[in-house]
Amino acid sequence: MAWDFCSDSDFQTQLDWMEQFVAEELIPLEPILGELNASQWAAIMNPLKEKVKARGLWACHLEKELGGQGMGQLALAQMNLITGRCAFAQEIFGNMAPDSGNAELLAEGGTEEQKERWLWPNLRGDLRSAFAITEPWVAGTDPTQIQTHAHLDGDEWVINGRKWMITNASIADFIIFMVVTDPDAAPHRRCSMLVVEKGTPGMSITRDIPTMHHPTCEFGQIGNHAEIMLDNVRIPAANVIGEPGGGFVLSQVRLGPGRIHHATRWLAEAERAFDMMCERTLSRSSFGKSYAKHGMVQEYIADSRIELESARLLTLRTAWQMDRIGHRAARAEIAMVKVNNAKVLYNVVDRSLQVHGSLGYSADMPLEHMYRAARMAPLVDGANEVHKISIAKEQLKGYQAVEGWPSEHIPTRRQLALERFSTLLESV
Repeated sequence: MAWDFCSDSDFQTQLDWMEQFVAEELIPLEPILGELNASQWAAIMNPLKEKVKARGLWACHLEKELGGQGMGQLALAQMNLITGRCAFAQEIFGNMAPDSGNAELLAEGGTEEQKERWLWPNLRGDLRSAFAITEPWVAGTDPTQIQTHAHLDGDEWVINGRKWMITNASIADFIIFMVVTDPDAAPHRRCSMLVVEKGTPGMSITRDIPTMHHPTCEFGQIGNHAEIMLDNVRIPAANVIGEPGGGFVLSQVRLGPGRIHHATRWLAEAERAFDMMCERTLSRSSFGKSYAKHGMVQEYIADSRIELESARLLTLRTAWQMDRIGHRAARAEIAMVKVNNAKVLYNVVDRSLQVHGSLGYSADMPLEHMYRAARMAPLVDGANEVHKISIAKEQLKGYQAVEGWPSEHIPTRRQLALERFSTLLESV
Protein backbone atom coordinates (compact mmCIF):
# COMPACT_ATOMS: atom_id res chain seq x y z
CA MET A 1 0.00 0.00 0.00
CA ALA A 2 1.43 3.34 -1.07
CA TRP A 3 1.24 6.35 1.25
CA ASP A 4 1.76 9.76 -0.28
CA PHE A 5 0.73 13.02 1.36
CA CYS A 6 2.02 15.24 -1.47
CA SER A 7 -0.29 16.94 -3.95
CA ASP A 8 0.22 16.65 -7.68
CA SER A 9 2.69 19.37 -8.67
CA ASP A 10 0.24 21.13 -11.01
CA PHE A 11 -2.49 21.14 -8.40
CA GLN A 12 -0.05 22.28 -5.71
CA THR A 13 0.63 25.31 -7.91
CA GLN A 14 -3.09 26.04 -7.82
CA LEU A 15 -3.21 25.62 -4.05
CA ASP A 16 -0.25 27.97 -3.65
CA TRP A 17 -2.02 30.55 -5.82
CA MET A 18 -5.20 30.18 -3.75
CA GLU A 19 -3.32 30.62 -0.50
CA GLN A 20 -1.77 33.86 -1.71
CA PHE A 21 -5.05 35.05 -3.26
CA VAL A 22 -7.04 34.51 -0.06
CA ALA A 23 -4.35 36.08 2.14
CA GLU A 24 -3.59 39.11 0.00
CA GLU A 25 -6.85 39.91 -1.82
CA LEU A 26 -9.75 38.53 0.22
CA ILE A 27 -8.90 38.70 3.93
CA PRO A 28 -7.87 42.40 3.70
CA LEU A 29 -11.43 43.23 2.57
CA GLU A 30 -13.10 41.76 5.68
CA PRO A 31 -13.13 44.90 7.87
CA ILE A 32 -15.08 46.96 5.30
CA LEU A 33 -17.52 44.39 3.88
CA GLY A 34 -20.32 45.47 6.20
CA GLU A 35 -20.02 49.04 4.92
CA LEU A 36 -20.52 48.21 1.23
CA ASN A 37 -23.78 48.68 -0.65
CA ALA A 38 -24.85 46.25 -3.37
CA SER A 39 -23.15 48.18 -6.17
CA GLN A 40 -19.89 48.51 -4.27
CA TRP A 41 -20.02 44.80 -3.38
CA ALA A 42 -20.41 43.86 -7.05
CA ALA A 43 -17.67 46.26 -8.13
CA ILE A 44 -15.19 44.57 -5.80
CA MET A 45 -16.35 40.96 -5.98
CA ASN A 46 -16.92 40.50 -9.72
CA PRO A 47 -13.28 41.08 -10.74
CA LEU A 48 -12.16 38.68 -8.02
CA LYS A 49 -14.54 36.02 -9.35
CA GLU A 50 -13.12 36.50 -12.83
CA LYS A 51 -9.61 35.83 -11.51
CA VAL A 52 -10.83 32.57 -10.00
CA LYS A 53 -12.57 31.56 -13.22
CA ALA A 54 -9.44 32.36 -15.22
CA ARG A 55 -7.49 29.92 -13.00
CA GLY A 56 -10.06 27.18 -13.63
CA LEU A 57 -11.11 27.11 -9.96
CA TRP A 58 -14.77 28.14 -10.25
CA ALA A 59 -17.47 25.79 -8.86
CA CYS A 60 -15.07 22.95 -8.16
CA HIS A 61 -17.74 21.04 -6.25
CA LEU A 62 -19.43 20.12 -9.54
CA GLU A 63 -18.58 17.83 -12.43
CA LYS A 64 -17.40 19.35 -15.69
CA GLU A 65 -20.68 18.69 -17.48
CA LEU A 66 -22.36 20.88 -14.86
CA GLY A 67 -19.99 23.80 -15.30
CA GLY A 68 -17.55 22.77 -12.58
CA GLN A 69 -14.04 21.35 -12.71
CA GLY A 70 -14.68 17.71 -11.79
CA MET A 71 -11.76 17.61 -9.36
CA GLY A 72 -13.36 15.30 -6.80
CA GLN A 73 -13.81 15.58 -3.05
CA LEU A 74 -10.16 15.18 -2.03
CA ALA A 75 -9.04 18.10 -4.17
CA LEU A 76 -12.00 20.15 -2.99
CA ALA A 77 -11.14 19.40 0.64
CA GLN A 78 -7.59 20.66 0.10
CA MET A 79 -9.02 23.82 -1.42
CA ASN A 80 -11.49 24.32 1.43
CA LEU A 81 -8.62 24.10 3.91
CA ILE A 82 -7.47 27.35 2.31
CA THR A 83 -10.67 29.16 1.34
CA GLY A 84 -12.23 28.45 4.73
CA ARG A 85 -9.87 30.99 6.27
CA CYS A 86 -12.09 33.75 4.82
CA ALA A 87 -15.85 33.70 5.37
CA PHE A 88 -16.80 35.12 1.96
CA ALA A 89 -14.23 33.20 -0.10
CA GLN A 90 -16.86 30.61 -1.09
CA GLU A 91 -18.74 33.40 -2.85
CA ILE A 92 -15.64 34.23 -4.88
CA PHE A 93 -14.96 30.59 -5.74
CA GLY A 94 -18.55 29.80 -6.76
CA ASN A 95 -19.25 27.12 -4.15
CA MET A 96 -21.09 29.06 -1.45
CA ALA A 97 -23.83 27.44 0.57
CA PRO A 98 -26.74 27.00 0.14
CA ASP A 99 -26.29 27.47 -3.63
CA SER A 100 -23.65 24.75 -3.94
CA GLY A 101 -25.88 22.11 -2.35
CA ASN A 102 -28.91 23.23 -4.33
CA ALA A 103 -26.90 22.96 -7.55
CA GLU A 104 -25.99 19.37 -6.67
CA LEU A 105 -29.63 18.64 -5.88
CA LEU A 106 -30.90 20.10 -9.17
CA ALA A 107 -28.15 18.33 -11.07
CA GLU A 108 -29.21 15.00 -9.55
CA GLY A 109 -32.99 15.29 -9.74
CA GLY A 110 -33.83 18.21 -12.01
CA THR A 111 -35.35 17.96 -15.47
CA GLU A 112 -33.66 19.66 -18.41
CA GLU A 113 -36.24 22.43 -18.22
CA GLN A 114 -35.57 22.92 -14.49
CA LYS A 115 -31.84 23.05 -15.11
CA GLU A 116 -32.28 25.70 -17.79
CA ARG A 117 -34.53 27.74 -15.54
CA TRP A 118 -32.66 27.48 -12.23
CA LEU A 119 -29.43 25.46 -12.30
CA TRP A 120 -27.42 27.13 -15.05
CA PRO A 121 -28.33 30.72 -13.97
CA ASN A 122 -27.48 29.76 -10.39
CA LEU A 123 -24.07 28.41 -11.41
CA ARG A 124 -23.35 31.58 -13.39
CA GLY A 125 -24.20 33.67 -10.36
CA ASP A 126 -27.25 35.24 -12.02
CA LEU A 127 -29.69 33.70 -9.50
CA ARG A 128 -29.44 33.02 -5.78
CA SER A 129 -31.17 30.18 -3.99
CA ALA A 130 -32.12 28.90 -0.55
CA PHE A 131 -33.04 25.51 0.90
CA ALA A 132 -35.94 25.27 3.36
CA ILE A 133 -36.28 22.22 5.58
CA THR A 134 -36.19 23.48 9.21
CA GLU A 135 -39.41 24.39 11.02
CA PRO A 136 -39.99 26.15 14.36
CA TRP A 137 -42.41 23.68 15.94
CA VAL A 138 -40.64 20.36 15.33
CA ALA A 139 -37.18 19.01 16.11
CA GLY A 140 -34.86 19.72 13.21
CA THR A 141 -32.98 16.52 14.02
CA ASP A 142 -36.04 14.49 12.94
CA PRO A 143 -37.23 15.67 9.50
CA THR A 144 -39.92 12.97 9.46
CA GLN A 145 -41.89 15.41 11.66
CA ILE A 146 -42.09 18.11 8.97
CA GLN A 147 -45.50 19.81 9.07
CA THR A 148 -45.41 22.09 6.03
CA HIS A 149 -47.53 20.34 3.44
CA ALA A 150 -48.66 20.56 -0.17
CA HIS A 151 -51.37 18.94 -2.24
CA LEU A 152 -52.10 18.84 -5.94
CA ASP A 153 -55.03 20.92 -7.14
CA GLY A 154 -55.28 20.30 -10.87
CA ASP A 155 -51.92 21.22 -12.35
CA GLU A 156 -50.72 23.16 -9.31
CA TRP A 157 -49.22 22.39 -5.91
CA VAL A 158 -50.84 24.30 -3.05
CA ILE A 159 -48.42 24.78 -0.14
CA ASN A 160 -49.16 25.79 3.45
CA GLY A 161 -46.80 25.94 6.41
CA ARG A 162 -43.93 27.73 8.09
CA LYS A 163 -40.16 27.44 7.79
CA TRP A 164 -37.42 29.19 9.65
CA MET A 165 -33.61 29.58 9.91
CA ILE A 166 -33.52 29.45 6.10
CA THR A 167 -30.15 30.79 4.98
CA ASN A 168 -30.26 33.54 2.34
CA ALA A 169 -34.03 33.24 1.86
CA SER A 170 -34.45 37.02 2.04
CA ILE A 171 -32.20 37.49 -1.00
CA ALA A 172 -33.03 34.27 -2.88
CA ASP A 173 -34.54 34.24 -6.35
CA PHE A 174 -35.90 30.76 -5.70
CA ILE A 175 -36.24 28.51 -2.67
CA ILE A 176 -36.32 24.71 -2.61
CA PHE A 177 -38.82 23.56 0.04
CA MET A 178 -39.00 20.11 1.56
CA VAL A 179 -42.70 19.55 2.32
CA VAL A 180 -45.09 16.70 3.03
CA THR A 181 -46.96 15.67 -0.12
CA ASP A 182 -48.21 12.23 0.97
CA PRO A 183 -48.94 12.10 4.72
CA ASP A 184 -50.11 8.48 4.50
CA ALA A 185 -46.89 7.13 2.98
CA ALA A 186 -44.01 5.56 4.90
CA PRO A 187 -42.12 8.21 6.93
CA HIS A 188 -39.26 8.57 4.45
CA ARG A 189 -41.59 8.67 1.42
CA ARG A 190 -43.86 11.47 2.61
CA CYS A 191 -41.86 14.50 1.48
CA SER A 192 -41.04 16.10 -1.86
CA MET A 193 -38.81 18.94 -3.03
CA LEU A 194 -40.74 21.88 -4.48
CA VAL A 195 -39.32 25.06 -6.00
CA VAL A 196 -40.98 28.38 -5.15
CA GLU A 197 -39.76 31.47 -6.95
CA LYS A 198 -39.35 34.91 -5.42
CA GLY A 199 -42.52 36.97 -5.42
CA THR A 200 -44.91 34.01 -5.60
CA PRO A 201 -48.21 35.10 -3.97
CA GLY A 202 -48.72 33.68 -0.51
CA MET A 203 -45.00 33.29 0.31
CA SER A 204 -43.88 35.87 2.87
CA ILE A 205 -40.33 36.33 4.12
CA THR A 206 -41.41 37.71 7.48
CA ARG A 207 -38.00 38.48 8.96
CA ASP A 208 -34.32 37.65 9.16
CA ILE A 209 -33.75 36.07 12.56
CA PRO A 210 -31.04 37.49 14.87
CA THR A 211 -28.59 34.78 15.93
CA MET A 212 -25.43 34.39 17.98
CA HIS A 213 -23.60 34.67 14.66
CA HIS A 214 -25.44 37.84 13.58
CA PRO A 215 -27.19 39.30 16.66
CA THR A 216 -28.04 42.59 14.93
CA CYS A 217 -28.78 41.46 11.40
CA GLU A 218 -30.17 43.76 8.74
CA PHE A 219 -32.87 42.29 6.50
CA GLY A 220 -31.59 41.09 3.14
CA GLN A 221 -27.92 40.60 3.99
CA ILE A 222 -25.96 37.61 2.70
CA GLY A 223 -25.78 34.84 5.28
CA ASN A 224 -28.92 35.81 7.18
CA HIS A 225 -31.45 33.17 8.25
CA ALA A 226 -35.09 33.92 7.50
CA GLU A 227 -38.53 32.92 8.69
CA ILE A 228 -41.03 32.13 5.92
CA MET A 229 -44.82 31.86 5.93
CA LEU A 230 -46.59 29.88 3.19
CA ASP A 231 -50.31 30.62 2.86
CA ASN A 232 -51.98 28.77 -0.02
CA VAL A 233 -48.91 29.25 -2.21
CA ARG A 234 -49.63 27.96 -5.71
CA ILE A 235 -46.86 26.75 -7.99
CA PRO A 236 -46.88 24.66 -11.19
CA ALA A 237 -46.95 20.89 -10.72
CA ALA A 238 -43.75 20.80 -12.79
CA ASN A 239 -41.87 22.55 -9.93
CA VAL A 240 -41.30 19.26 -8.11
CA ILE A 241 -37.67 18.11 -8.26
CA GLY A 242 -37.37 14.41 -8.93
CA GLU A 243 -40.37 12.27 -8.17
CA PRO A 244 -43.01 13.03 -5.54
CA GLY A 245 -42.03 11.31 -2.31
CA GLY A 246 -38.34 11.42 -3.17
CA GLY A 247 -37.47 14.34 -0.91
CA PHE A 248 -35.48 12.38 1.68
CA VAL A 249 -33.35 10.65 -0.94
CA LEU A 250 -32.62 13.94 -2.70
CA SER A 251 -31.83 15.70 0.56
CA GLN A 252 -28.88 13.38 1.09
CA VAL A 253 -27.46 14.44 -2.28
CA ARG A 254 -26.84 17.90 -0.86
CA LEU A 255 -26.46 17.20 2.86
CA GLY A 256 -23.76 14.50 2.65
CA PRO A 257 -21.16 16.45 0.64
CA GLY A 258 -22.28 19.69 2.28
CA ARG A 259 -21.32 18.40 5.72
CA ILE A 260 -17.73 17.69 4.81
CA HIS A 261 -17.45 20.97 2.89
CA HIS A 262 -18.52 22.93 5.97
CA ALA A 263 -16.43 20.85 8.34
CA THR A 264 -13.29 21.33 6.25
CA ARG A 265 -13.76 25.08 6.20
CA TRP A 266 -14.14 24.99 9.99
CA LEU A 267 -10.62 23.58 10.17
CA ALA A 268 -9.32 26.42 8.04
CA GLU A 269 -11.01 28.91 10.36
CA ALA A 270 -9.51 27.12 13.35
CA GLU A 271 -6.06 27.31 11.72
CA ARG A 272 -6.48 31.06 11.45
CA ALA A 273 -7.36 31.26 15.14
CA PHE A 274 -4.29 29.12 15.87
CA ASP A 275 -2.11 31.58 13.94
CA MET A 276 -3.48 34.43 16.04
CA MET A 277 -2.78 32.47 19.23
CA CYS A 278 0.84 31.79 18.28
CA GLU A 279 1.48 35.40 17.27
CA ARG A 280 0.00 36.63 20.56
CA THR A 281 2.05 34.09 22.51
CA LEU A 282 5.30 35.45 21.09
CA SER A 283 4.21 39.09 21.50
CA ARG A 284 3.18 39.21 25.15
CA SER A 285 4.72 38.53 28.56
CA SER A 286 3.49 38.26 32.13
CA PHE A 287 5.12 37.71 35.51
CA GLY A 288 8.50 38.47 34.04
CA LYS A 289 8.49 36.00 31.18
CA SER A 290 7.13 35.51 27.69
CA TYR A 291 3.80 33.77 27.23
CA ALA A 292 5.82 31.21 25.27
CA LYS A 293 7.49 30.19 28.55
CA HIS A 294 4.22 29.58 30.41
CA GLY A 295 3.34 25.88 30.59
CA MET A 296 -0.40 26.49 30.25
CA VAL A 297 0.00 28.43 27.01
CA GLN A 298 2.38 25.77 25.69
CA GLU A 299 -0.31 23.20 26.44
CA TYR A 300 -2.91 25.27 24.56
CA ILE A 301 -0.66 25.36 21.52
CA ALA A 302 0.28 21.68 21.66
CA ASP A 303 -3.30 20.48 22.19
CA SER A 304 -4.53 22.69 19.36
CA ARG A 305 -1.88 21.50 16.93
CA ILE A 306 -2.59 17.85 17.74
CA GLU A 307 -6.34 18.31 17.32
CA LEU A 308 -5.92 20.21 14.04
CA GLU A 309 -3.59 17.64 12.52
CA SER A 310 -5.76 14.72 13.64
CA ALA A 311 -8.87 16.39 12.22
CA ARG A 312 -7.10 17.23 9.00
CA LEU A 313 -6.08 13.61 8.44
CA LEU A 314 -9.57 12.31 9.21
CA THR A 315 -11.09 14.88 6.85
CA LEU A 316 -8.77 14.20 3.93
CA ARG A 317 -9.14 10.44 4.34
CA THR A 318 -12.93 10.82 4.30
CA ALA A 319 -12.78 12.95 1.15
CA TRP A 320 -10.59 10.26 -0.43
CA GLN A 321 -13.15 7.64 0.57
CA MET A 322 -15.95 9.69 -0.99
CA ASP A 323 -14.07 9.76 -4.28
CA ARG A 324 -13.58 5.98 -4.10
CA ILE A 325 -16.96 4.71 -2.91
CA GLY A 326 -19.33 7.70 -3.00
CA HIS A 327 -20.75 9.84 -0.23
CA ARG A 328 -23.55 7.44 0.66
CA ALA A 329 -21.12 4.62 1.42
CA ALA A 330 -18.91 7.03 3.38
CA ARG A 331 -21.73 8.48 5.49
CA ALA A 332 -20.24 7.24 8.79
CA GLU A 333 -16.90 8.86 7.99
CA ILE A 334 -18.64 12.11 6.99
CA ALA A 335 -20.52 12.07 10.30
CA MET A 336 -17.24 11.62 12.20
CA VAL A 337 -15.70 14.59 10.40
CA LYS A 338 -18.71 16.78 11.08
CA VAL A 339 -18.80 15.95 14.81
CA ASN A 340 -15.05 16.11 15.35
CA ASN A 341 -14.32 19.28 13.40
CA ALA A 342 -17.10 21.19 15.15
CA LYS A 343 -15.40 20.38 18.46
CA VAL A 344 -11.92 21.26 17.18
CA LEU A 345 -13.12 24.62 15.85
CA TYR A 346 -14.64 25.54 19.19
CA ASN A 347 -11.64 24.35 21.20
CA VAL A 348 -9.00 26.21 19.17
CA VAL A 349 -10.97 29.46 18.97
CA ASP A 350 -11.65 29.29 22.70
CA ARG A 351 -7.97 28.82 23.54
CA SER A 352 -6.91 31.58 21.19
CA LEU A 353 -9.45 33.95 22.72
CA GLN A 354 -8.20 33.06 26.19
CA VAL A 355 -4.59 33.84 25.26
CA HIS A 356 -5.69 37.21 23.85
CA GLY A 357 -7.52 38.07 27.08
CA SER A 358 -9.71 41.17 26.97
CA LEU A 359 -8.54 41.97 23.44
CA GLY A 360 -9.84 38.60 22.24
CA TYR A 361 -13.15 39.21 24.01
CA SER A 362 -13.51 42.57 22.28
CA ALA A 363 -14.70 43.09 18.73
CA ASP A 364 -11.30 44.54 17.85
CA MET A 365 -10.26 40.98 16.96
CA PRO A 366 -12.12 38.44 14.79
CA LEU A 367 -12.06 35.91 17.63
CA GLU A 368 -15.23 36.97 19.43
CA HIS A 369 -17.20 36.63 16.19
CA MET A 370 -15.55 33.31 15.41
CA TYR A 371 -16.39 32.13 18.91
CA ARG A 372 -20.07 32.96 18.54
CA ALA A 373 -20.19 31.42 15.07
CA ALA A 374 -18.47 28.25 16.28
CA ARG A 375 -21.44 27.47 18.50
CA MET A 376 -23.47 26.89 15.36
CA ALA A 377 -21.26 24.03 14.17
CA PRO A 378 -22.69 21.27 16.42
CA LEU A 379 -26.22 22.24 15.32
CA VAL A 380 -26.16 22.72 11.54
CA ASP A 381 -26.30 19.91 8.99
CA GLY A 382 -27.79 17.63 11.62
CA ALA A 383 -27.17 17.88 15.34
CA ASN A 384 -24.01 16.17 16.55
CA GLU A 385 -26.05 13.89 18.81
CA VAL A 386 -27.82 12.40 15.78
CA HIS A 387 -24.54 11.90 13.93
CA LYS A 388 -23.08 10.11 16.94
CA ILE A 389 -26.03 7.72 16.93
CA SER A 390 -25.39 7.01 13.23
CA ILE A 391 -21.69 6.46 13.86
CA ALA A 392 -22.39 4.07 16.72
CA LYS A 393 -24.93 2.08 14.68
CA GLU A 394 -22.51 1.76 11.79
CA GLN A 395 -19.69 0.60 14.05
CA LEU A 396 -21.84 -2.00 15.81
CA LYS A 397 -22.67 -3.65 12.48
CA GLY A 398 -19.23 -5.24 12.55
CA TYR A 399 -19.76 -7.00 15.88
CA GLN A 400 -21.88 -9.81 17.28
CA ALA A 401 -23.22 -10.47 20.75
CA VAL A 402 -21.79 -13.42 22.66
CA GLU A 403 -23.32 -15.59 25.35
CA GLY A 404 -21.47 -16.15 28.59
CA TRP A 405 -17.99 -14.72 29.02
CA PRO A 406 -16.69 -12.00 26.65
CA SER A 407 -14.46 -13.19 23.81
CA GLU A 408 -11.42 -11.61 25.50
CA HIS A 409 -12.08 -13.36 28.87
CA ILE A 410 -8.60 -14.40 29.98
CA PRO A 411 -9.39 -17.63 31.93
CA THR A 412 -11.42 -18.95 28.99
CA ARG A 413 -8.68 -18.00 26.50
CA ARG A 414 -6.05 -19.63 28.74
CA GLN A 415 -7.92 -22.94 28.76
CA LEU A 416 -8.35 -22.82 24.97
CA ALA A 417 -4.64 -22.09 24.54
CA LEU A 418 -3.66 -25.02 26.75
CA GLU A 419 -5.91 -27.35 24.75
CA ARG A 420 -4.66 -26.05 21.40
CA PHE A 421 -0.97 -26.27 22.20
CA SER A 422 -1.03 -29.27 24.58
CA THR A 423 0.90 -31.56 22.24
CA LEU A 424 3.71 -29.05 21.81
CA LEU A 425 3.83 -28.28 25.52
CA GLU A 426 3.99 -31.93 26.49
CA SER A 427 6.81 -32.65 24.05
CA VAL A 428 9.16 -30.15 25.70
